[in-house]
Amino acid sequence: MPAPTHGCAVPRFSVIVPAYKVQAYLQESLDSVLSQSYPDLELIAVDDASPDACGSIIDEYAARDPRVTAVHLAHNLGPGPARNAGLARACGDYLLFLDGDDVLTPGALQAVTDRLKATGSPDVLVYDHARTSWTGETVRDRSAHRLSEEGPASFRLADRPGLLGMPMAAGNKAYRREYVEREGLEFPPGFYADTPWTYPALLAAESVAVLDRVCVHYRRRRTGSVTTTLSRRHLDVFDQYDRVFGHLAARPELDRWRPAVHRRMAEHFCAVYADPRRLPRAARAEFFARASALLRRHRVPGGPGSLPLSLSRADRLRHTLMRLGARRAYGLASAVRAASLAAGRAGSALGRGLRESALRLHYRVQRLLPLRPELAVFTAYWHGGYACNPAAIEAKLRELAPRMRTAWICDPRHAATLPPETTPLRPGSAAYWSALARAGYLTTNVNFDRALVKRPGQILLQTQHGTPLKRVGLDLQDRPAATPTTDFEGLLRGADQWDYLLSSNRHSTLVWERAVPASYTTLEYGYPRNDPFHRAGQEEVLALRERLGIAPGTTAILYAPTHRDYRRSRPEHLDFERVLRDLGPRFTILARTHLTYAGTESARDPHPRLLDVSAHPSVEELCLASDALVTDYSSLMFDYASLDRPIVIHADDWEAYEAARGTYFDLRACPPGAIARTEDELVDIFATGHWQGSRSAQLRTAFRSRFCSYDDGHAAERVVRRVFLGQSTPLPAITPLEDRRPAPPASAPDLTPLATGLWP
Repeated sequence: MPAPTHGCAVPRFSVIVPAYKVQAYLQESLDSVLSQSYPDLELIAVDDASPDACGSIIDEYAARDPRVTAVHLAHNLGPGPARNAGLARACGDYLLFLDGDDVLTPGALQAVTDRLKATGSPDVLVYDHARTSWTGETVRDRSAHRLSEEGPASFRLADRPGLLGMPMAAGNKAYRREYVEREGLEFPPGFYADTPWTYPALLAAESVAVLDRVCVHYRRRRTGSVTTTLSRRHLDVFDQYDRVFGHLAARPELDRWRPAVHRRMAEHFCAVYADPRRLPRAARAEFFARASALLRRHRVPGGPGSLPLSLSRADRLRHTLMRLGARRAYGLASAVRAASLAAGRAGSALGRGLRESALRLHYRVQRLLPLRPELAVFTAYWHGGYACNPAAIEAKLRELAPRMRTAWICDPRHAATLPPETTPLRPGSAAYWSALARAGYLTTNVNFDRALVKRPGQILLQTQHGTPLKRVGLDLQDRPAATPTTDFEGLLRGADQWDYLLSSNRHSTLVWERAVPASYTTLEYGYPRNDPFHRAGQEEVLALRERLGIAPGTTAILYAPTHRDYRRSRPEHLDFERVLRDLGPRFTILARTHLTYAGTESARDPHPRLLDVSAHPSVEELCLASDALVTDYSSLMFDYASLDRPIVIHADDWEAYEAARGTYFDLRACPPGAIARTEDELVDIFATGHWQGSRSAQLRTAFRSRFCSYDDGHAAERVVRRVFLGQSTPLPAITPLEDRRPAPPASAPDLTPLATGLWP
């Protein structure tokens, strides 16, 4: 690739966007680059002699933003040469490629530059992508699990050969420009031009890193894309792989990769041949013959090479038959494979089906039997342990109505968290279905089984598990990547079975009634899980700190970030060692990972003043034991505010979070305390004492007034008396905010009566 031919300041990124017949999408694509929160970039937009308005759109952007360079080609050359035209003008430290109908996700460049800095400026950074169909459905790539950031920050491809199993696309990577120039990388003409670019770029790199984040959305148009174009040009794939193997032949040190590339080539040929949208019928025989010849020519006898072998026998057979040129046998094998897959699905489903049929019949029979009004069934967090609002209500129910029997649905792994007075129920068992069919009361903080048929006389209480800052329910209809299900009709069918919805504040009431509209009765009673905040005394707080291993006299910071919808692996938002070093020995951090990342291991090293409390069964105990909360967008802030203890918001990716999930209000405009946008600001807030200063106290007071209206220590009693005992009056009246005395922190004088028997 020739070096840039003109002098220019060096931006961090050069984003190269070729455009041909994409006038309907080009503006959105260019805007997605220019609106990035990280502005140190140049955008090189290449009009590939497009017959539509692409050229004029590019000129308009170049006229109003000096970061845009317009390039016009005299003749249509295709995406590969168009990218080369952009490369010739690129000045940035790193190169990114974006097709004219694709978009960068908000905050993508900031995430990329942060990861480049953290990984020592690798030659290639691989990040994730999602595909957006013309129907609006967005699906993350299935191979995203290969982008785990666990392990070394940067590496050679030989240390992570599984990356070759990801799509060989140019647009899901950032390339160091000096590396590209040194290797002389450039795009060829024709279809599948990414193939002879991406393989050499990955194989020759001295250092590779990954970013577990969706940074680009690829648009799948109904017409106009390569994968939906019926054309002989799909035969270009053979020239592209010839170029790849030519590159390997010229670099003897890369020869060991030949078997792995050969296998990927066979997979690619089979995929193209199998897609009826690509090859014209008249070209299919020629395609198969040329595929056979190329597979024989570049075959390397021996094992599968460096790429982990995960092919089925049927796939290996198809590869072999294609290499041998046995087209009829290949067609027969493909038909047999399709039939065997269908039969396998049917066979494996048969056993499950028999058991499920028996359980469905059992459930139907149980629904014919009388209800047991003395039985109350509880569950929390998708059949997790004894926790949250359902646990607080269950305990209060046994206290106020000892005649009631309670049962708790939970996975056997969490059975140890249950009190001995409640009966454990294994999800999916016969006892489970019997309880759902006959219990007088059902309580959850998420959802019951979709197969639940609530009977007349049964009472279903939905407690939820947090004040909604992030969007929920129907408000996620335009955020498909952020919701685990797009079955909004099923969501509403489930809500139609709710008799009561528990609300902790008026904001929650308005959100839930709009986002999940149904005929339930909203109970503005507060959150029972927060009752201990108003009953514990300093003696209990000190006992909790001792059990957790918090050294006396230290300030304990509970760090509890929420999950990210645009990530799969657990993010590490803070350099704990550095933060603890800068804060000094009087600070201890209690780090609690969101339950979404349960079971994942952190890459952080152990530190004597860093306590991993992710497995601690009660987040309420952690709140009581801490002196301050640091969080980002977790609903825990609304609960913690009831304690009237300092809260610091660490919002280092607000724009990306807002774009991915959406929020109901701008937390930065009405925070519960000080806001840190960077790690340095977070350290400074604690080092200067701003975390517990007068301004932070003022913000917390306003936040408590808005969101802690009903949390006064009596929420569970109100729920039990209304729902389970049928008492509309008298209920414990709401204690005014100014008259509440929440549990004091460890260093404060104890102003509340000591509760007895609150903690074991």
